[in-house]
Amino acid sequence: MRILLAEDERTLGTWLCKALEHAGIQVEWVDDGRLADRALQQRDHDALVLDLGLPGMDGHRVLQRLRERDQRLPALILTARDSLDERVRALNAGADDFLAKPFALAELEARLHALVRRARGVEHPRVACGPLVYDGARRQFMLRGEPLALSPRELGVLRALAQRSGEPLSKEQIIDRVFSDEEDVHREAVEVFVYRLRKRLEGSGVRIVTLRGLGYVLEAD
Repeated sequence: MRILLAEDERTLGTWLCKALEHAGIQVEWVDDGRLADRALQQRDHDALVLDLGLPGMDGHRVLQRLRERDQRLPALILTARDSLDERVRALNAGADDFLAKPFALAELEARLHALVRRARGVEHPRVACGPLVYDGARRQFMLRGEPLALSPRELGVLRALAQRSGEPLSKEQIIDRVFSDEEDVHREAVEVFVYRLRKRLEGSGVRIVTLRGLGYVLEAD
């Protein structure tokens, strides 16, 4: 899962990035509403965690512009404004959930996973494709019950594909999701990792298919 975190409180933002990434959730963090609006238009995310009191452009406006573009991205409002009127206003504006500060990290994680599952129409929380299952606790893939030996980058690419199994991911989307903190990662690098993964998945009942002009799809045979 890759989320956009729009939060201007530095201490909270730093802590959330570290805590969520430790839980296997990739985080892009911005501290200004204008930057959030730009990121939502330029990059791919699975969910938005949005503070209402942002500088530059407040959270209500960010949310309004998101829905005006007809982007169906799940949005969770994270704010200190814990009043009924505020909740109603945010939900009516297109928010999908609301969590008031202070909050428990476990609750935020659970709400994010629930939002993304509902958005994808998936009821089961596992990341899986046929006999291939991602074990979030161990941070490894299991293939027919046995650990699949992967390098960290191979694991990142396969996880990105598994999270959207049955849907194409372009090379740019894979780079954005897996290598967002690295510079000068070329499209050819994605081809290399996909080639390696195909070799590891040979005869497993799971394969990576190339859809010309769209990208790669992980699917069960």
